[in-house]
Amino acid sequence: MSHAPTWGLVATVKAPTRDILDFAAHHLDLGAHRVFIYLDAPDSAAQTALRAHPKCRVTVCDDAYWARRRRRGRPDRHQPRQSLNATHCLNRRPQVDWLAHVDVDEFLWPSTPLPDQLAALPRDTLSARVRPVEALAPDPGDQAPPGTQPGTHWFKSCAQMQARRREETDAIYPRFGPHLNGGFLSHVAGKVFVRTGLDGLSLRIHNAFQDGVKDAAPATLRDTWLCHLHAATWEHWQARYRFRLRQGSYRPGLKPAPLSEGEALSMHALLRRLEETGGEDALRRFYAEVCTATPGLRARLAAHGRLHAIDLGLEAKRERHFPGPAGAPSGRADPPHRARDR
Repeated sequence: MSHAPTWGLVATVKAPTRDILDFAAHHLDLGAHRVFIYLDAPDSAAQTALRAHPKCRVTVCDDAYWARRRRRGRPDRHQPRQSLNATHCLNRRPQVDWLAHVDVDEFLWPSTPLPDQLAALPRDTLSARVRPVEALAPDPGDQAPPGTQPGTHWFKSCAQMQARRREETDAIYPRFGPHLNGGFLSHVAGKVFVRTGLDGLSLRIHNAFQDGVKDAAPATLRDTWLCHLHAATWEHWQARYRFRLRQGSYRPGLKPAPLSEGEALSMHALLRRLEETGGEDALRRFYAEVCTATPGLRARLAAHGRLHAIDLGLEAKRERHFPGPAGAPSGRADPPHRARDR
């Protein structure tokens, strides 16, 4: 009788200590056999707490680390650093059967045990994709939505098939839909688990490769969401907005959303145009329509089966796995979701 597959995560992180521990604790609580954290900036408190946990492994990505890894030292952009670190982990005996590359603001949410889902995949499956849902900000006028438990927050999903996604996006987001891919500000691709122990493997942000060839047809773990806390409050969206506009999720050069006809603006062009024509007020109107769980948006999402209520329970998980000063609240009035630097 074969054993149940083990799984783990690798992430390159630059975030507050509590966010790093929230991320690790959530996935340890799900049953991760290993959580590999590559610290993209020094964090002695997170490093100490993680190293004290038997299932966590920490790598500090300082100048000495990059000098050992590459002649040219540390890559300037975070995307290559993520991919290089993920591949480094994958090829160093990660002690799991499946390894996923995710970000510190992404949280797996399986509805059935992950080992069962992975065990059900065909034996020749190289990688398996997890589809994202993107967090919505609470509506300031509706702090306690009916029928939900305290700590529950709203997420939105989108259709996988492009034609249906286009139709639903236009209906759900009447003003900005034509320029949005599924109504998301960030990626709709999700992230992948890759089967370990094979030769020639490498990881990028959204895909697995073998011998330099992308796995063009990964399986899909249909019973798992990737909960992405990309823009879950106005304040934290704005805190990372300039970075993302310059070199992150909204950087120049990324393709616009596909349209059935006409031409869409890229996210970079859309946000720049809003700022140029209406300043911060225009950005606030955009955020209110696309990223805030107003009754109207919730109703439109629900009508298409795209509204999801999820309680990640991060604080309790952090206290369970990382008790003590490093995991304790810092005293700042943080919202339920914090935006990170991607």
